[in-house]
Amino acid sequence: MLMNRIVTLIFFLFTNIAVAQQLTLKGSIRDADGFPIPFATIVKEGSSIGTSANKEGHFNLSLPEGRHQLSISAVGYKQKTITVKPPQHDSLIIHLDGEIYTLQEVVIGNREDPAYSIIRKAIKKRPYYLKETGPYHAHVYIKGLQRLIKAPKKFFGVDMNEIGEEIGLDSARKGIIYLSESESKITVNPPKDFKEEMISSKISGDNKAFSFNRASELQLNFYENYQHIVEGLSNRPFISPIADNALAYYRYQYLGTAEEKGKTIIKIKVIPKRKAEPLYKGNIYIIEGEWRIHSVNFLLDKESSINFVDSLNLKQLYTEVTENKWMPSNIQLDFKAGLLGFQVGGYFTAIYQNYTFIDAPDKRLFREVLSISGDVNKKDSLYWAKNRPVPLSPEEQKDYIAKDSLYRFHQSKAYLDSIDRKNNRFKPLTFLTSGYNYRNRYKKESIRFNGLLTSMLFNSVEGLAINYGINYNRQLDSGLNRYFRINGRIRYGFANKHLNGIVSTDLPVKNQTFVLSGGRDVLDLNNQGSLPTLLNSLYTLFVGENYQKLYEKTFASIAWSNTLPGNIKISLQAEWSNRHWLPNASGFTFRDRNSNKLTSNNPLQPDADVPLFTDNKSTKVRVGLSYDFSNRYAMYPTGKRYLVSKYPTFGIQYTKGIKNVLGSDVDYDLLTTSVQKNNMGLGLYGKVSFSVSAGSFFNNKQLFYPDYKHFNGNRILLVDQQLSSFLALDYYQYSTPSNFVEAHMEYNLGGMFVSKVPLLRKLKLEELIGLHYLHTSELSNYSELHVGLQWKMIRLMYAHSRSAAQPLNQTNTLRIALKLF
Repeated sequence: MLMNRIVTLIFFLFTNIAVAQQLTLKGSIRDADGFPIPFATIVKEGSSIGTSANKEGHFNLSLPEGRHQLSISAVGYKQKTITVKPPQHDSLIIHLDGEIYTLQEVVIGNREDPAYSIIRKAIKKRPYYLKETGPYHAHVYIKGLQRLIKAPKKFFGVDMNEIGEEIGLDSARKGIIYLSESESKITVNPPKDFKEEMISSKISGDNKAFSFNRASELQLNFYENYQHIVEGLSNRPFISPIADNALAYYRYQYLGTAEEKGKTIIKIKVIPKRKAEPLYKGNIYIIEGEWRIHSVNFLLDKESSINFVDSLNLKQLYTEVTENKWMPSNIQLDFKAGLLGFQVGGYFTAIYQNYTFIDAPDKRLFREVLSISGDVNKKDSLYWAKNRPVPLSPEEQKDYIAKDSLYRFHQSKAYLDSIDRKNNRFKPLTFLTSGYNYRNRYKKESIRFNGLLTSMLFNSVEGLAINYGINYNRQLDSGLNRYFRINGRIRYGFANKHLNGIVSTDLPVKNQTFVLSGGRDVLDLNNQGSLPTLLNSLYTLFVGENYQKLYEKTFASIAWSNTLPGNIKISLQAEWSNRHWLPNASGFTFRDRNSNKLTSNNPLQPDADVPLFTDNKSTKVRVGLSYDFSNRYAMYPTGKRYLVSKYPTFGIQYTKGIKNVLGSDVDYDLLTTSVQKNNMGLGLYGKVSFSVSAGSFFNNKQLFYPDYKHFNGNRILLVDQQLSSFLALDYYQYSTPSNFVEAHMEYNLGGMFVSKVPLLRKLKLEELIGLHYLHTSELSNYSELHVGLQWKMIRLMYAHSRSAAQPLNQTNTLRIALKLF
């Protein structure tokens, strides 16, 4: 017992001595006029220990007792070195002078700006500096803040004052809408290998969530030829001002030199040669003689062809952490955006410190790209006060306190019940148009009733029909995002007087999902789908073109799916069904003359309403397997999530129709293989998507039209176009019970040419070129070529087809498509 007390006392003394020796230096960075310099960098010389000032110029830095030399830097300001001795200097005000770059007389032939010679040398050294540092560890702190600057009083009838009060905005509907901090340890083996282990995470107003801040998403390396920055920010990657091909895209202007610790820093203005290209504008700073990057200050705006935001300012500062090894010390992204009366702004700042250079790690280490354990969001305010390298501003402190209080209130049963009472009020007009949703937030369950009007449809088989659904959802696990679901649907055709109904349920079990379903339903003869029900209703009623062909199926089905280690996805399904062909029961159209254009419900005999197939029963099983060779994953508290592979996804599916089981009439075997890849990046030259599949009915003793292999065709102007869609193929005529080969490819040029047309480039259009191919024994060879333009999710496409089948040969079609893949 005495020994335990002695050990405890010794531990207590040493702990307090260590704490006493580690002191916090506080200060403020200001310019010559006394204004704060946001996000200036403070580094202890000869080390990678450092911090950054906040938006108001304030900083904290933990240092041992004793004398230290600090280097203070900010892009556009003259670096300053000071000596401090905590605790004598516990609070400082440090002034930085604006950097004065002296123009020197540099004579180069042909009166070329001297910046070009410097940039050429930097380009030549780029591959070396890309890999110079070798493998290393580092500590990264990231803070992200987004602020609502302006909002309308009402938005589509919604009171924004009420919404603002719910999320903690002020009376003018302004304030912080996202504030988060995170700490990570990164392991990097340049140029590509990267692993991040999140140490701590904090989100204002949600102590259960994990920060969206990712060091992996703030890898701004201008030694790379191209930078993606943020997914979706541009249709093409941005071109570095020192990329191999940079001289074809940029003009440069020499702005002068300045001295910093015996090194000459050259300031060069970067000017895009063309508008609407993924190019930076601003300044790059190069170290003379070494021709490496010292810092950058770039702007991306609408002329840079960016999406989502109006402007994005990027600043990056390098620091010499050891001799001849310069590493990023901070990265700063500031953005502004506006849409539909809303204006937002914010920033993300990343502080890099504690660099440690290591031997090359095992390549297998980098399979786990991101690791987030379940306790990273459990750190308390004392931890953050001690470890946060960038002090909070008064506004941020206030936001944490207010949002945490608001979060606790929003989780209370009284609050959740009050919200439910308000939102669960029944509104007849809303019920007719969009439906009714009854929700119990405290129990995490809801019941959804579809809208009556939106459940109405029309086709020539049922006439006017209602397809009404009710859905029940209960959240089982918020961490794993698992739900128990029951979906029911009743369908009645007023012309054929058929009443149908189905019910299905999702049963999640750990990482597996079971789906049970059964009932009687009306289905499309093409199991790939023909055209959306709403469009079929409109075309039938207004034009007399009843493209959709239907049949009735009574069925019971069980399905299981799971993701195995290695991102191998497997699925199993067993189904029994009784299938019945349906004749037309209605010849109604809004204009009598259009009723003569209606065709029968037999797509192979459109002029005769004769059965396409006899009533039959089917028992079948299906097994599917897919693999994308992905060996990179992120580990979350909820489990492993594989990242998108750079390789195509290979799939195989086997379907067996089993005769005489439960009265089954079918007897066939279908084996299908596929390979596909979406959005395969080609750098500056856009992206390619492709899908190839082939299949064989190596046993087709007995099968019926619904068992055929069907293809995704199109017959109307407005289409829901997928990668695997044909643009001019009939929905039903070319389905096959024999072997087939199907291929699709699309090349998205990302605005490569349209961006050079003055008026069109403002629309940010993307050029499209596509090829489609189909081979069956009945059709022989069929191909389509399409070209088009895409604006956001809308496409205008022209397609030309070639085929041995005369109706399909040399056809030209125009399509307006909604892109959903």
